[in-house]
Amino acid sequence: MKKVLITDGVHPLLIEGFEKEGFTCDYQTTITLEEVHQIVADYEGLIINSKIIVDKRMLDNGLRLKFIGRLGSGMEIIDQEYAKEKGVHVFSAPEGNQNAVAEHALGMLLALANNFLQADAEVRAKDWNREKNRGFEIMGKTIGLIGFGHTGSSFAKKLEGCGVKVLAYDKYKTDYTEGFSYVEQSTTEKIVHDADIISLHLPLTKETHHIIDDQFLEKCKNGVILINTSRGKCIKTESLLKGLTSGKIGGACLDVFENEKTATFSEIEHRNYDQLYTFKNVILSPHVAGWTHESKERLSSVLLSKIKTIL
Repeated sequence: MKKVLITDGVHPLLIEGFEKEGFTCDYQTTITLEEVHQIVADYEGLIINSKIIVDKRMLDNGLRLKFIGRLGSGMEIIDQEYAKEKGVHVFSAPEGNQNAVAEHALGMLLALANNFLQADAEVRAKDWNREKNRGFEIMGKTIGLIGFGHTGSSFAKKLEGCGVKVLAYDKYKTDYTEGFSYVEQSTTEKIVHDADIISLHLPLTKETHHIIDDQFLEKCKNGVILINTSRGKCIKTESLLKGLTSGKIGGACLDVFENEKTATFSEIEHRNYDQLYTFKNVILSPHVAGWTHESKERLSSVLLSKIKTIL
C-alpha cells in the first residue's frame, strides 16, 4: 500500500488527489519533528511546511521515500543534494502563494506609510489626532526589489499603478524585467544608493544570511524603509535595531524574523525583540504573508500537479 504523510494543514484537494492516485494519506498536522523521524520509513511521500526539517537523518530514515513536497518556497529546510543522491524527488510550490506575499508586502507598506495601526488604536480610544497621523505617499518614491523570482515579480506587478520607480536585482537571472516596462534591471549597489524603500524577496542561503547588516545600511539613504517577507535571517537583528534607533531606517515591515519560536528566545533575543516591539514605525506580522485562504488551495493544487508528473 502506498502512503503519504502530510504534516501540515492542506486544502482537501491535495488529499483527494493523492487518493485518486492510489495513496493512503496520513494527515497529522500536530506531528512533531521527532515523531516524523520515527515513522517516516513507512511512507513513499512526505508533505511538509516549515516545521519539518528534512536533513540527512530524515532521508536515511525514509527508506521508501520517493518524493517530498514543500508547501511554499523555502527550500533551505531540505537537503536537496542528499535527496538527489537518494533518488528522492523534491518539489516546492512558490507559484501557490506568490500573489498572497505580494499583496501582504504592499499592505504592510501602505499601513506603515499611512500610520494605520496607530491611527486605528487612537480612534478606538476616542483620541482624535489628525496631524499626528499625517502619512506619506509612496508615489514618486524609488522601490528596490532584491530578488525578482516569484514573489519579487509579483510585488512588482502590484506596484505598477502606484507611480513609483522600481529597481530590481536578481543574481541568478538575465533579462528578467522583460514584460515589466516600468521596472529597471539594476544592481544591489544602485538599489542601496537610490532606493527609498527596499524589499527583500530572497531564499535563505550562506550568501543571503545577514545580507542586510551594518555595512549594507551605511550605504543606504537616510530614512530607508525595509520590507522583509522572505526569510528573517536575511536581516541582522542588531543592525536593524541600530538603524531604527539612529533613524537610518525610517521604518520596517517585517513578516519574518531571525528567531520565530518565541519560547526559545535567549535573554539577548528577549531584549532585542522587546526593543523592536517598541518602535511605532515598524509593522509586524507572524510569518503569514503567504498564508491566505486562496493560497492554501493554490499551494495544494500546484504541488499536486508537480508531484503527479513522477507518479
